[in-house]
Amino acid sequence: MSDIVKEFNEYRAKMNDKILADNNKIIKRIFNLDTNAYSEGALDVKTKELLGLVASTVLRCDDCIKYHLETSYKEGLTKAEVGEALGIATLVGGTIVIPHLRRAYEFWEALENQS
Repeated sequence: MSDIVKEFNEYRAKMNDKILADNNKIIKRIFNLDTNAYSEGALDVKTKELLGLVASTVLRCDDCIKYHLETSYKEGLTKAEVGEALGIATLVGGTIVIPHLRRAYEFWEALENQS
């Protein structure tokens, strides 16, 4: 696994464990809502992941972008599909999202290069 993918996943898991260990009812409910929102429904999981990716890019959340890129990759979305979604995100978000776009492309490349 690529270092940037591995480091992201390890840090995310470690910190999520610490956050959830505090047993804060509100935070646990938010985590649960987030998980359930991206499950199959009227929209399929792939579409929901692309929506999450676009929103995360426009909001300029690199961790969220990485999460949605990895889930999109695991769901079988193609580089072309993700690229189109990132194009929409850049159009909507404007040039301020270009640094996030660069990091998104770097992370997607790392996902593709995993062993």
